[in-house]
Amino acid sequence: MRNFIKLIDENLDKFLEEKYPEEIFKSMRYSVLAGGKRLRPVLCLEACRVFGGNIEDAMPTACAIEMLHAQSLIHDDLPCMDNDDFRRGKPTNHKVFGEATAVLAGDALLTFAPQLILQKSKNLDDKTKLKLIEQYCIAAGAYGLIAGQIVDIESEGKQISAETLEFIHTHKTADLFKLSLKSGAIIAGVSEEKVNLMEEIGQKLGFAFQICDDILDETSTFEEMGKTLGKDKQAHKPTYTAIFGLKKARKEVKYLLGNVCDMMSEHGIESGIFNDIIHDIKGRAFS
Repeated sequence: MRNFIKLIDENLDKFLEEKYPEEIFKSMRYSVLAGGKRLRPVLCLEACRVFGGNIEDAMPTACAIEMLHAQSLIHDDLPCMDNDDFRRGKPTNHKVFGEATAVLAGDALLTFAPQLILQKSKNLDDKTKLKLIEQYCIAAGAYGLIAGQIVDIESEGKQISAETLEFIHTHKTADLFKLSLKSGAIIAGVSEEKVNLMEEIGQKLGFAFQICDDILDETSTFEEMGKTLGKDKQAHKPTYTAIFGLKKARKEVKYLLGNVCDMMSEHGIESGIFNDIIHDIKGRAFS
């Protein structure tokens, strides 16, 4: 996993070479290269590898997904959204570059990412690239991240159903896990059945990850998380812990991750990296 992260960081740095106008690339690089677990691109590369694909062929797509993730964080942190001052232990993008540049940096990453898939995936045929771009656009758009974000905003201060909460967590978080795993499988050239399997695993893994994040927002510290904690509760945001409590939240994380392990075992998917990610999410939820 460390080797994957090193390769991802090197390629992100290369793909986001600073050019004119420098200010926009500085802003883009600031958020993309700020660190983080690189879970989503790692999942993309590992899904490709376990199905016999070449990780070099998956690298542009993996980096594109990380750029999409960074874009969502830049916009999520804006004063008109969650109004956060810190991300990964550093001032958020708009605190460093101003709101206008932060908005443009997010927009730039959103459109720069699919260019990588089209221009840098030299060994993929056009049909595969088209599938990847379709999946990217669905995850990034009005049926994906944006859907989750708008329902999240509309739900502040309201009592919502478990179904609405699942909709928010699915589209704000799980959609990028699904995109990562499905994209890796598509690049490896597997059957539609296996692509769908990766989508199902991504849903459960992403949902568990978001519940864990809700737990940590109540139980962790700034030093551990690198961002202001407790803001969701102050803003009366709908979270799993707010609706169901910590005990049920932890139980659900354990249940979902157990499902993922069972599915991997049933379909003969052997991956130390997937196992490490599952173990890390569970450990953080129960810390």
